[in-house]
Amino acid sequence: MTTTLTPEPGTIIIFSDIWCSFAHIAVHRLHKTRERLGLTGRVRFDHRAFPLELLNDAPSPRPGTDSEVGRMAALEPDAGWQLWQAKDWLYPSTTLPALEAVQAAKEQGFAASEQLDLALRRAFWAESRCISHRKVILDAAASTGVVDVDALAAALDDGRARRTLSEQAAVAATERVNCSPHLFLPDGTDHANPGIEVGWAGSYGIGWPVVSSDDPSVFEDILKRAAP
Repeated sequence: MTTTLTPEPGTIIIFSDIWCSFAHIAVHRLHKTRERLGLTGRVRFDHRAFPLELLNDAPSPRPGTDSEVGRMAALEPDAGWQLWQAKDWLYPSTTLPALEAVQAAKEQGFAASEQLDLALRRAFWAESRCISHRKVILDAAASTGVVDVDALAAALDDGRARRTLSEQAAVAATERVNCSPHLFLPDGTDHANPGIEVGWAGSYGIGWPVVSSDDPSVFEDILKRAAP
């Protein structure tokens, strides 16, 4: 079972869900800051699932994600955002297949898994694509240029990463992991929704996020401390 939350030097564990807007920002900032610092070959991202639909025992409501787009896009517009543009019935009812695909891609190395995760986030948040659909997942994989799509398809077909996904969901449900995103570093520290302090005006799906502070610079410190 995948239980260790203190990774080896050069690795950051990231618990998150793909349809979490805060995770979309954090992952974008991690990639952008890692590249700027010249740490792309030295620090890798170990994505692990924080499946909100299992933890909340319900699919993520579209009004909730819609209400987040405008406010969160203002914090990090380059991450890619838009209000849902596809047909209503194409809105994904689950992210479990996409989360499973990210785990399956680890067979090809962390670089493949990282790029698939990033492509799936953009597919949902910036392109209004149904990331619960197998073809959308494989198209996202092909767009990375680094994922072996045939190998990923075979892994999805036989479900070899499904148990890993379930194990990660069980860890996510414990008090050790607080939210999406939650980062764990080699020095034993952890950072829940790093850099952003947020509350909510009204109930989820009716109100909107209220950000009291945002400090993107925390990702520079996180990456430097994770580097070997």
